[in-house]
Amino acid sequence: MDKKLPKIFANKINEKAGNNETIYYSDKQEKETKQKNNYNYKKNINQKINEIFNSNNYIYKADVKIKLKNETIKKRIVGHNTTHLITIDNELIPITDIIDIEKTN
Repeated sequence: MDKKLPKIFANKINEKAGNNETIYYSDKQEKETKQKNNYNYKKNINQKINEIFNSNNYIYKADVKIKLKNETIKKRIVGHNTTHLITIDNELIPITDIIDIEKTN
């Protein structure tokens, strides 16, 4: 069994193969840019309201401090729709009038 096997052709590589590194670097740079943008990202009012209602601490009511165009009030909210927040006293607060909202303890 002294058969000689045919030789395999292998092309010589004369260049540096570093294409995987550049792709990885590009992805890393993109992630860093996204992180920098997230630090400067300001949430809008609807996102803040949704965070309050979707939090683990919210059961049926949440105490919040609402900064309106002309005053700052503390209310207990129980729900919301697309245009208004609903308080426990059955008041409707227009979302368009809210400048800032934050949950209080």
